[in-house]
Amino acid sequence: MKQKKENSIAKLLTYAGGHKKLTIFGCALSGISALLSMVPYICIWFVARGVFAVMPDYWRAQGLVRYGWTALWFALGSAGIYFAALMCTHLAAFRTAKNMRREAAKHLVDVPLGYLNTSQSGKLRKQIDDNAGMTEQMLAHELPDLVGAVVTPVAAIILLFVFDWRMGILCLLPLILSVYLLMRMMGGNNAAFFSRYQKAIEDLSAEATEYVRGIPVVKVFQQTVYSFKSFYSSIMSYSKLATDYSMGCGKPMTAFTTVLNGTFLLLIPAGMLLCRAAFDGWAVLADLVFYILFTPLCSMMMSRIMYASQATMEADEAVRRLDEIMDVEPLPQSNRPRQAQGTDVELRHVSFTYPEADIPALTDVSLRVPAGKTVALVGPSGGGKSTVASLIPRFFDVQQGNVLIGGVDVRAMATEELMGKVSFVFQDTRLFKASLLENIRAARPEAALDQVLAAAHAAQCDDILEKFPEGLNTVVGTGGVYLSGGEQQRIALARAILKDAPIVVLDEATAFADPENELLIQKAFETLTRGKTVLMIAHRLSTVQNADEILVMSDGRVAERGNHEALLRREGVYAAMWRDYQTSARWKVGKGAAI
Repeated sequence: MKQKKENSIAKLLTYAGGHKKLTIFGCALSGISALLSMVPYICIWFVARGVFAVMPDYWRAQGLVRYGWTALWFALGSAGIYFAALMCTHLAAFRTAKNMRREAAKHLVDVPLGYLNTSQSGKLRKQIDDNAGMTEQMLAHELPDLVGAVVTPVAAIILLFVFDWRMGILCLLPLILSVYLLMRMMGGNNAAFFSRYQKAIEDLSAEATEYVRGIPVVKVFQQTVYSFKSFYSSIMSYSKLATDYSMGCGKPMTAFTTVLNGTFLLLIPAGMLLCRAAFDGWAVLADLVFYILFTPLCSMMMSRIMYASQATMEADEAVRRLDEIMDVEPLPQSNRPRQAQGTDVELRHVSFTYPEADIPALTDVSLRVPAGKTVALVGPSGGGKSTVASLIPRFFDVQQGNVLIGGVDVRAMATEELMGKVSFVFQDTRLFKASLLENIRAARPEAALDQVLAAAHAAQCDDILEKFPEGLNTVVGTGGVYLSGGEQQRIALARAILKDAPIVVLDEATAFADPENELLIQKAFETLTRGKTVLMIAHRLSTVQNADEILVMSDGRVAERGNHEALLRREGVYAAMWRDYQTSARWKVGKGAAI
């Protein structure tokens, strides 16, 4: 059973680290400032009482200057202390948000790589960056204001009843009613609003990212935003949610504001009646002046409570969203890691189902790639080929069976050793917004320049380096420097060649390459895979016909296995795929069909 979650403020203070005390100190200063801010009102009451007591001989009033200076100094002291409070909470808030982003990014390094592949980058960015930023406002402003707003009512209620309990009750009744309206506004259906709001924002951010990536397609085919149904649906969902919430808060907010600012409708008439009925009417009038001036402070206090409550709800949801990432379990590490005793790869009776999926991606799959040999996986889309490839570098852990390297289960290997044993090149190549040198050297940061150049040469990247004046120092994605899909793939291959791992996993590495780039990539493959244990996934059967063994995957199972010639003789699934491939390879655009 999971332990009860901490409230958002307590959780945020854990992220504050050494700045937690600074946050608490800032909140304490805010409370002190709130108390000091009431002293000028008391001084005004003393001034009003002194003046009214000697009317019409105003010059006989005593202590007016003293009370005036006292009010001024307390007002300045309150403002100065409040400024110091905000300085403390701002410093702590910035550090807390930074720590939240750092902890989330650090945790993402330890989660299964498959989680990152299946999560939309726009949503992750929103969960980490924006939600951490939302807490800054809460910690920097709303939390100290909330402390002041909590301290103020205690002192305010005492003051309301010190001078005239009847006028105190008249001032207190609207405050009680405003609290009720505030609870109505923040409760009910609106209580879960921020959860739905944050989800809508995350969906919108994720879909917007995908839409921006797809703008070239939109422009080429003369489409509009409406063609991206998911993005358009996210926009409309967010619009409806925000509109419904605003309209739902309209009446309670109007009533809240009216009641809060309608105290004078009761106070002034009642005060005038009390003045007429009192034995010492001037003294009651002095009390009335105090309540007239003090009531706006109570209204401001309630407004602060409202905004602080809203900020707390936002912080609750921001922390919860961030916890969704922090709650993702990292891959378990062996307490006594073992070292692989070879470079052969084996899957033994492996069954695997993706998180939140109902249908298994693999069912009782067994295969072996002997050291130094090449095994190819082919088959229809969705057959389980990429899933097999992702299980070897431990993107996920299998639910049944074993994935072994050198006779050792990958779950029993240290992550550093496993990553050092395997190089993988996928169809979705990812380059950093950095120089080509840094992109290639990512595989071995300590590699010398001549080693990087040798890897780039082996990966057939010479033409890429020659067309840019800065060569290896060219920064990708800056100043109009962009690489084609095939060029990016060759840079990724240079990275893999530089790593020089004994096991190579190639997942549709030529899927998006044009014929010219495919030829260069095939040459790079020869260098990359020479003497290595290779698991190759390809949809172009010409690239796998020389493999030592070919496995045909279908519906998460191994349908056929054997070398190219043996599978053709079987006249099964592979033979049919080969005939279709040969037909498509001969097809040309013209008057006739295939020729």
